[in-house]
Amino acid sequence: MNGALVTLRTVVSLGAVLALLAVFVWALRRGSLKLSSFAPRGTIAIETAMSLGDRRSLAIIGVEGHRLLIGLTPTTISVLTDLTPKPATAGSLAATEAHSR
Repeated sequence: MNGALVTLRTVVSLGAVLALLAVFVWALRRGSLKLSSFAPRGTIAIETAMSLGDRRSLAIIGVEGHRLLIGLTPTTISVLTDLTPKPATAGSLAATEAHSR
């Protein structure tokens, strides 16, 4: 009888571990579980991407504080523009205020 209890406990424990593993894999595939917090800071992050068809796309990426619009083709990656806002200077602020009056 004691051997049957040990076997039952082993089978139930194995089932519990497999169930937890299945839930973990499901959450990882669904995207509910974010592991990006383990990535080092200051890396490249893709903010958004849009397919243009025929294996061409546009993407906005973040690289060390800069936002860049890039174009992607099967053979080329091109930086199209820097989307990082420029800091306002005193001269541009005065011109903006004069224009708005």
